[in-house]
Amino acid sequence: MSLPCPRRVLVTGAAGAGTTTLASALAARWSVPHADTDDYFWLPTDPPYREVREVSARVELMSALFLPRPVWVLSGSLLGWGDPARSVMERVELVVLVTLEPSTRMARVEERQRRRYGSAAIAEGGPLHDEHVAFLQWCAGYDDPDFDGRNLAGHLAWLEQIEQPSLRLDGSAAVGDLVAQVASHLCGARP
Repeated sequence: MSLPCPRRVLVTGAAGAGTTTLASALAARWSVPHADTDDYFWLPTDPPYREVREVSARVELMSALFLPRPVWVLSGSLLGWGDPARSVMERVELVVLVTLEPSTRMARVEERQRRRYGSAAIAEGGPLHDEHVAFLQWCAGYDDPDFDGRNLAGHLAWLEQIEQPSLRLDGSAAVGDLVAQVASHLCGARP
């Protein structure tokens, strides 16, 4: 059974907070498309996440493949995309910021890295070890307001600047409860 009033929702937050999980659950519940900003941010490489796509090309690709749909759920971050992101945000009806206590979040990130690449590849001496360590350092920076990468302070400041309504959720809650909170916020009804 679908939720009563699906919309165009951006689910954002730190790596490991549960943004993709929540976005996937919302999209499945609403039977609508889901994409992640990483699908557009990165050029396809093997291993992935090595080459960044130009901002204008990201937005152009999103505009051709995803944004024109009447309803969808997008996970990830648009921070740092500058003015071109405005055309994406014009279509967003709700921004959901998912936060999570840092040690739990980092444990999730490390587990995801092991599943994605294999323990041997990211272990000391492994072919992806240096990239893995750098990624973990970048992820840990999210909770430092002085970190020059994506961080919680930047996300909160961005939410103050955008016109769209926003909802802040705790990623430690059960996914079904998070889906119900978004539905309640959007529709005034539980699924």
